Amino acid sequence: MTLLTGAKVVTPGGVLDPGRVLVRDGLIAQVGRGGLDLDLDLDLDLDLDLGLDPGRAESAERAERVDLTGAWLLPGFVDLHMHGGGGHDVAASAADMAGAVAFHQAHGTTRTLVSLVTAPVARLAEQLGWVAALTAAGPGSDGQVVGAHLEGPFLAAERRGAQPAEHLRRPDRAVFADLEAAAAGALRVLTVAPELPGAAAVVAAALEAGVVAAAGHTDATYAQAGAAFAAGITLTTHVFNGMRPLHHREPGTAGAALDAGVACELINDGVHVHPALLRLVAAEPERLVLVTDAVDAAGAGDGEYVLGGHPVRVRDGQARLVTGGALAGSTLTMDQAVRRAVAAGLPIEVAAAAAATNPARVLGLDDRCGAIAPGLDADLVVLDAELAVTAVMARGRWVGGRGAPRSGGG
Repeated sequence: MTLLTGAKVVTPGGVLDPGRVLVRDGLIAQVGRGGLDLDLDLDLDLDLDLGLDPGRAESAERAERVDLTGAWLLPGFVDLHMHGGGGHDVAASAADMAGAVAFHQAHGTTRTLVSLVTAPVARLAEQLGWVAALTAAGPGSDGQVVGAHLEGPFLAAERRGAQPAEHLRRPDRAVFADLEAAAAGALRVLTVAPELPGAAAVVAAALEAGVVAAAGHTDATYAQAGAAFAAGITLTTHVFNGMRPLHHREPGTAGAALDAGVACELINDGVHVHPALLRLVAAEPERLVLVTDAVDAAGAGDGEYVLGGHPVRVRDGQARLVTGGALAGSTLTMDQAVRRAVAAGLPIEVAAAAAATNPARVLGLDDRCGAIAPGLDADLVVLDAELAVTAVMARGRWVGGRGAPRSGGG
């Protein structure tokens, strides 16, 4: 057992300052108020409010104590949209895919959805096999991969952004079935342009297979997007990017998403979306989902890279296609996204939920992770006063950051 004490603990019910979290067998066993010197049993009433089974109340004397005074403790981040990081492109090889996941884990991402850009169907099937292998690694895997996100190939050419135009295709239910089979149960999200012919049939097939359908890289009107949300699309891929601009007479997909209240991915890197729009989405906190959309350049510095077979140049942290200049993903990490959200005026509870609780709910994982609450997996991120990652715990094991915090004894 490990008792984390003294931090400002961000829970679904608010911030406990100071708070404590007891970790046992990879799970969060207890949550309550108190610092290092407060006996665990002295605050039993609060523990009961947070879900503690009084019949299993543990004495703090038997737990290894870790003093986190001055730090923040947030739920481990869940990134629904990641193409690479640390110099690793997830589409390059199975080893690069694992390397990118490990890079982001060090920045607090304890659950990762690996995103694949548009490519030939055979190549996507191969990459889905890599994701399936990482997903099957399960609880003992440092990567914590929870599945794949297909960002294509069923996208609108006029809103393709950095997606390779030569591999885009009209939605085809048979092609989707082949890709879903190649994923061996690991396909969790499919992005599609809902206005394209055949899109409704593919969305229906995705929903039948238990895959979350997302609207993105789309030129859909407000009416078209609204109909798609009513038909079962529950997520918007990087809202405001890769879609019609929000216009007062034609709100497009972004306006329809906000009106319908569906979950909205948002790339909060200070380049893709203005902070005012971040605050607009967060006006209904449950719909905001922070994502990185990170490419291999994240954490690797400025230089020349490749995305989807096309040259990308990164300057001052901005990734753009060499030809045409379209934004080509980001160099963002989830901890940076959270810091920027707080700096933009969001309460830390809202930022934490957008980085963990809301994406976990999108994937149907909110009964396992995404919050600091008894019974959930002990996926935790320790941040310093400036909200920089100092340590990361995945299912009760210290796995990233600057190293495991020092024990205060046991």
